[in-house]
Amino acid sequence: MGKPTGFMEVARMENPYRDEATRLRDFEDLHIAQPTDVRQAQASRCMNCGVPFCQSDFGCPLHNLIPEWNDLLYRGREREALERLLVTAPFPEFTGRVCPALCEKACNLESEALTNRDNELYLIETGFEKGWVQPRIPCKRTGRRVAVVGSGPAGLATADLLNRLGHAVTVIERADRAGGLLMYGIPSMKLPKAVVERRIQLMEAEGVRFLLNTEAGPGILSEYDAVALCGGAKKPRVLNVEGVFAVDYLTAATKAVLSGSEPVISARGKNVVVVGGGDTGNDCVGTALRQGCVSVVQLEMMPAPPVDRLPGNPWPEWPRTLRTDYGQLEALHRQGADPRIYETTVRRLLPGAIETVKLRGFDPIPGTEQVLPCDLMLIAAGFVGCEESTAAAFGAKCTQRGTLMPEDGSHHLRENLFSAGDMRTGQSLVVRALADGRAAAMEIHNWLGGKEA
Repeated sequence: MGKPTGFMEVARMENPYRDEATRLRDFEDLHIAQPTDVRQAQASRCMNCGVPFCQSDFGCPLHNLIPEWNDLLYRGREREALERLLVTAPFPEFTGRVCPALCEKACNLESEALTNRDNELYLIETGFEKGWVQPRIPCKRTGRRVAVVGSGPAGLATADLLNRLGHAVTVIERADRAGGLLMYGIPSMKLPKAVVERRIQLMEAEGVRFLLNTEAGPGILSEYDAVALCGGAKKPRVLNVEGVFAVDYLTAATKAVLSGSEPVISARGKNVVVVGGGDTGNDCVGTALRQGCVSVVQLEMMPAPPVDRLPGNPWPEWPRTLRTDYGQLEALHRQGADPRIYETTVRRLLPGAIETVKLRGFDPIPGTEQVLPCDLMLIAAGFVGCEESTAAAFGAKCTQRGTLMPEDGSHHLRENLFSAGDMRTGQSLVVRALADGRAAAMEIHNWLGGKEA
């Protein structure tokens, strides 16, 4: 169980951020990785609880064997720890960087929880560095062919497990690079793109085929034994004013970083207003600051969350409390103030400015109008489901929530057609998409006959 008194002797220590002044000059990784002795000391804090909520439904959607690999890490058995992690976690290098770590919020140590996210990132990066992560090629193929439409988290997880089970898997992606939102929806400082490309190359070495710049059509239903639609929830929520959608902005920013060119949509020299207070809005704040914006403001319709848990939000539930993320910290450093303005929305656009209004609930409060300078408005108000064109192309009917969720709650839409990830469940977390992709893969595998290679 690690060190029996570890949680009393060792304080929680996450991978620290690089200082704001330094990291705002580039799109490099936000964090500073800690050495082996720090990670082992952090792993020693795991209590191997009788009821490990970290891997329960309150915690990790992948049900990672967290106490087991923390114990092995503490004891210096890193390779075995990595093997236990990879039993359930397909891509720890992604979740170790972008997962909000539900497991940590469900930890019995509560506010002094284990640093599970940093520990798993250490294990997978150590595995790559020491050559422990090698292509795992099935010893036998089933002869069945499966197409996965979309190469985001759900698509990659579906393809990865189906390939391991011996099926011949082809991933069809309309973009010029594989990875979906991992490549173009999450900025480079949060998830370096070399990390995504490294995993794609590994999957190719394992036998997964990627078709890029390709639009999948219904004809593939007759070409493959099964088809999994993993196109994500890409339909953005539309506001009553025009602006640039956040994903379009973040995509342009990443493409510019990768090519070393100026972005098609840039915040340089502009007053930026971000509409939306979630993770994507925060990513827009951080990106705009790196591009050299004059100012950035982030509008949120809802009230500011409480600093501490309310009685109706007890542990081990996810804490609905105030979080200040990296982009907001950077804005505070650059501008001297938190960029967030709560209970506020855009009333109308003006030349070089916007007029905002305060809200009570969702109702505007007369007399609270305010004019803010605005040369670029980014809409990060979330998503309302999958693209209807994709669903229609495959003869699939969306639910009222804009998802491809079968009535029985499975992944099986009809005949040889399946769905997974945000396309099936609606907008959610990367780790939930990974878990749903793996569940879809097993459902497809069983539908195809269920015989392992």
